Amino acid sequence: MKADIHPDYHMITVVMTNGTEYQTRSTYGKEGDRLVLDVDSSSHPAWTGGTSTLDRGGRVSRFKDKFKGFM
Repeated sequence: MKADIHPDYHMITVVMTNGTEYQTRSTYGKEGDRLVLDVDSSSHPAWTGGTSTLDRGGRVSRFKDKFKGFM
């Protein structure tokens, strides 16, 4: 195995959008850094059931119109 080809793998703190924190190992930053998330599973519409980012280009509406009599 070649020496010095792997990134430094260390402990960081991840801060969720609701303020909760957890420790994980990562190659992000350096030992002890904090990764503050803008979007996570507690705030993203894909996980929360919201529709704020859905159908921005009308693609879902066109799909529904195209296949409305299918089932």
